[in-house]
Amino acid sequence: MRALMGLDLGTKTIGVAVSDRMLSIASPLEVVKRTKFTADAARLIEIVEGREIGGIVLGLPRNMDGSEGPRAQSTRSFARNLSRLVDLPIGFWDERLSTMAAERALLEADTSRARRAGVIDQVAAGYILQGALDRLRHLR
Repeated sequence: MRALMGLDLGTKTIGVAVSDRMLSIASPLEVVKRTKFTADAARLIEIVEGREIGGIVLGLPRNMDGSEGPRAQSTRSFARNLSRLVDLPIGFWDERLSTMAAERALLEADTSRARRAGVIDQVAAGYILQGALDRLRHLR
């Protein structure tokens, strides 16, 4: 059994979360500052190798009506490029409202505005990954 990695792909950052090996709990890990694809992918590959990741779940930013816009296409393109560098399954999870849920959780924890700004993406990645883990558990 290997862990999964969840990604919340933004234009400036990539929120990263990882699961435990039992695929039950997602934990926020870090925020990768985006520069160019090769550098971003190199950092993600370091995490994959260091944590013995068995698959990647990318948050897919759908519109509220379920359609896909330019951000969703950008996410799919990122996944295609990443799949050329890692021999892992890469899946998508509907990320609608994940950032709002992460923001709400951080507010409830009385997190300062500055601290929220630094961790919101990794917490959102945790919500994305936890949704996928819950679905996997339901299917088992």
